[in-house]
Amino acid sequence: MVSLIPRAPCFASFLKPTAHASPCSLRLPAMSSSATGHVASAAAEASRPRKMPVLLFDIMDTVVLDPFYHHIPAFFQMSMKELLESKHPTAWSEFETGVINESELARKFFNDGRSFDLEGLKECMVKAYEYIDGVEDILCSLKQNNYEVHAFTNYPVWYELIEEKLKLSKYLSWTFCSCHIGKRKPSPDFYLRAVDHLNIDPGNCIFIDDRKVNVEAALSAGMVGLHFTNAEVLKNELCSLGVELAPLVLQGETEVQ
Repeated sequence: MVSLIPRAPCFASFLKPTAHASPCSLRLPAMSSSATGHVASAAAEASRPRKMPVLLFDIMDTVVLDPFYHHIPAFFQMSMKELLESKHPTAWSEFETGVINESELARKFFNDGRSFDLEGLKECMVKAYEYIDGVEDILCSLKQNNYEVHAFTNYPVWYELIEEKLKLSKYLSWTFCSCHIGKRKPSPDFYLRAVDHLNIDPGNCIFIDDRKVNVEAALSAGMVGLHFTNAEVLKNELCSLGVELAPLVLQGETEVQ
């Protein structure tokens, strides 16, 4: 098990509230008591300190099984070695960063330009998508404890296929997808753009990824970095960082851990 975290992280910084704009001085029309109640509730929510840390999850082989290593070679009736030798060296990464679209990927996927069943490939991938054991429980616990969770993933627009099947948006926001940002991990610009978008100190971000090189890039950006190996190890590491993981409450049952 490898866990990469900054030297002597300051856990107290996770509790810092973010700044909020001052109230507007404009006079508003009189509202009904019901409307006033809704506005008061929304105002209370907006004034609540932002809960820290913010968690950034890689998706493939951290949250969701990546079909590339087993299912895709089988689909093409190739070994992994044969697939790597015959596929175009940059087509997939260009697809991941939005440089080319799905049709262009189909034309460019193989070095020799051979055609293949693109829809069949997508169906194969969708069948293979499933949660990594134990990770959905962690995401559910984070949601119950009101943590802010974002995807931080190298993936093309086919992330929508993952969402359609597994409904990850129940637990996280698809905020940082390479196909929309135009950057891939471990590019430092990708991490810096995420911190800028979130408008928080990078030390208030916990980044989780199954690839060490991506975790090292997060550390270089000032984030807390965790190298994912399995859900149980991740749960223990999050707890050691002071992250609250609520007991899961199943409908109609008592609390279970």
